Amino acid sequence: MPARKRSLEEPAAGRRRSGRLVSSTPKKSVYFEEPDSEADEEPPPKKRRGRPAKAQPPADEDSDEQYKEESADEHGNAGGGDGDEDDDEDEDEDEDAPPKVEIIPLEKMRDEGGVSYEDHRLHRNTLLFLKDLKANNRRTWLKSHDGEYRRSLKDWQSFVEAATEKIIAIDETVPELPVKDVIFRIHRDIRFSKDPTPYKPHFSAAWSRTGRKGPYACYYVHCEPGASFFGGGLWHPEASHVAKLRRSIDRHPERWRRALNDALFKKAFFPRLKAGAGPDAAVKAFVAKNQDNALKKRPMGWDVTHKDIELLKLRNFTIGVNIDAEVLCKDDALQRLGDLVHALSGFVSFLNSIVMPDPNLDAESSSEEEEEEVNGEENEEDQGGED
Repeated sequence: MPARKRSLEEPAAGRRRSGRLVSSTPKKSVYFEEPDSEADEEPPPKKRRGRPAKAQPPADEDSDEQYKEESADEHGNAGGGDGDEDDDEDEDEDEDAPPKVEIIPLEKMRDEGGVSYEDHRLHRNTLLFLKDLKANNRRTWLKSHDGEYRRSLKDWQSFVEAATEKIIAIDETVPELPVKDVIFRIHRDIRFSKDPTPYKPHFSAAWSRTGRKGPYACYYVHCEPGASFFGGGLWHPEASHVAKLRRSIDRHPERWRRALNDALFKKAFFPRLKAGAGPDAAVKAFVAKNQDNALKKRPMGWDVTHKDIELLKLRNFTIGVNIDAEVLCKDDALQRLGDLVHALSGFVSFLNSIVMPDPNLDAESSSEEEEEEVNGEENEEDQGGED
């Protein structure tokens, strides 16, 4: 009897051990098989969703390709909307297939009309190209008119090179830079723009001590049929330069009035001002031309009752005048452009003397003028005190 009891206890212990093993095994199986059991309990539509989950990596690759195709479509390349997965798989499998090439036929270039291309003026075909580009602002159109585009761009570059020599003769602070540092590209950055058109329908160039870029005031030419103009100054200067300009307006208001009331400057850019108008009339006209980016309220640190508070609100210091694009196609185009540059050169030099003064010349002259003005103010105060 005791032996039987011992024999019964041993299997019981063995059963406990096996029971623990068995109990642990179902727990593992339930954990790993839980998705399958849930998938079995789910209705047929959900079961169909679960099946392609195994093929998840290729689905991600297809989606990446679709994003690339969509971005390519935004840049004007041909492609389907959502794309077919079967077609993508076939293309991936057939690696030996030749690449697909889209052939865009080139349009015939315009006839010169008996007028040769010259450096000292633009050709009328250049204006016609810009007009057509504005009406057909698409990459496929420009590719099909690549010859016309290159010929027009070369015409603009030649004209800018000739204009550079003219400007250097008037303003010796402008260096002779490569044309690529002066002209602007027609390609637009549409990544963060609501306007999807890929090109600017105009040619433009800017001359300064550092070309089209940099902190210096510049001369600017904008060639666009129906919207051409010439101008210059400081467009969106950095905050430290705006502070210098405001300090100059506050301390030396007479300098600003003298610069804005220059005879050639007023004749070119304020032709509607009456001959007998006072110096403040030019200031008001200048303020009116720079309201796009001006502050609505007084700048911080300045009193709203300041005499030149409207000047202090400005954040752009530019001036311009509309011109007829046909003027750039005439034989005296450079001469007319030179007249405008000559009228603007004094104001450009004035702005540069404030924001980027020359350490050898501008600083000495400005310090002498400041001393004279300070002495004059002290004398006036002394006379006022004696009275």
